[in-house]
Amino acid sequence: MTEPSATIVVMLGNTYDLQDCSLARALESLGERWTLLIVRDAFFGVRRFSDFQAHLDVPRAVLSNRLTGLVRDGILVRRADEERPGRHVYELTDAGRDLWPVLYSLLVWGGRHRLPNSRTFEHAACGVRLDDRGACPACSATPAPQDIVIKPKRGRGRQREDPVAIALRKPHRLLTPLAT
Repeated sequence: MTEPSATIVVMLGNTYDLQDCSLARALESLGERWTLLIVRDAFFGVRRFSDFQAHLDVPRAVLSNRLTGLVRDGILVRRADEERPGRHVYELTDAGRDLWPVLYSLLVWGGRHRLPNSRTFEHAACGVRLDDRGACPACSATPAPQDIVIKPKRGRGRQREDPVAIALRKPHRLLTPLAT
């Protein structure tokens, strides 16, 4: 007969009360797995729970928890879905849209050090690809997210077949709701 064993699990807290640091406070809202992917998809125009879930393959309970936290923290707002009574859509607030430079920097970093990006980002007014700082080389402007067009790169390998991935195969302005 074997003796039962005990496992001690140390849970990390999700607050940094003793840290006098704005980054620590930002991580309280954004530092959990899935959260920045939800924010990324919100910039891409995803608005419905079902579309977030299908595109991210995130468990429903986790997605619900993350969306609730993003709404609580003022990054997303939850509104009634005018096209589907009884359902809701999620949209970025001003505070959420202020995350674009951070998200873009992470996309650039990931493309350089992890996996090449599958999409490009262009200044809508100029049609020119943004540089690594998020500026337009043609006019030197740093466009707001709604003035950026996202385009898929050609020649990528296997593509996802969920409604969001299919909708994102066409050029699309950031923050414009996707038709799924």
